Amino acid sequence: MAYNPGYNQPGSGYNQPGSGYNQPDSGYNQPGYGGSPAQLEIGHGPYPSMGTEGTISPQVQQWFNAVDKDRSGFITALELKSALVNAQGKTFSETACSLMMGMFDKDRTGHINVEEFDKLYTYINQWLAVFKTYDTDQSGHIEEEELSKALSTMGFRFSPDFIGFLSKRWGQNKQISVDNFIVLCIQIQRFTEAFRVRDTQQNGTVTIGFEDFLNIALSCSV
Repeated sequence: MAYNPGYNQPGSGYNQPGSGYNQPDSGYNQPGYGGSPAQLEIGHGPYPSMGTEGTISPQVQQWFNAVDKDRSGFITALELKSALVNAQGKTFSETACSLMMGMFDKDRTGHINVEEFDKLYTYINQWLAVFKTYDTDQSGHIEEEELSKALSTMGFRFSPDFIGFLSKRWGQNKQISVDNFIVLCIQIQRFTEAFRVRDTQQNGTVTIGFEDFLNIALSCSV
C-alpha cells in the first residue's frame, strides 16, 4: 500500500484542531448564539466565547444546561445531536456526534459531564475556526476546490481524483457541511497516524498483512 509522502507534519493541529488557527478572527470570539437557546448554529458566526483556562465559562454552563434536557447533569449523544445545527439548518450527523462524544467521554459512560463538555465545546470551536478559514465564500459548506486547499494546507498531497472521491463521499451534491468536514479530517488523521507507524522507512510505502489492514480499517473508522 502506498501514498504520497506529503505528511511531513500532516494535520499537526489535529490534536489541538487547527492550531495554526488558534487566533481565529473576531467573529468567532464574539459572544452570541445562533438558533434557539438550546441550539448552536454551526457554520456561521458569531459563537459563544470560551472561558479562561481551568474554569467553566458562564456561557458554556448555560448552554450545557439548555442541552441537558432531562436535567441529569450529563449530555448524551442524542442530546448533543439535537443541539448542534449546521449552516444548512440541519442537526449534526449521528456519526459526528458519536465520534466527538467518544473522544471526550473518557470514562466510557456513554455521556459527558460539564467538564468533559467544556473540552468538547472548545474542540468544536477550534474546528469551526479551521472550517471558516477554508469556507472562503462563507457559504456554510466546503466545496471540492476549498477541500483541496484545506487538505493541502494541512500537509496532505492528494490527487484530484481522491479529492473528488472525498467530496462525493462526505458531501451532499459535493458540498461538505461542517460536521462532515470534522469527521472527514479526523478520519484522515487517524489513518495517517496508523500508516506512519508502519512506514518505518518514511518513504510513503508499507507492506501490510490482511488482518493488520482490517485492524486499521475497523479501529480507525467511526
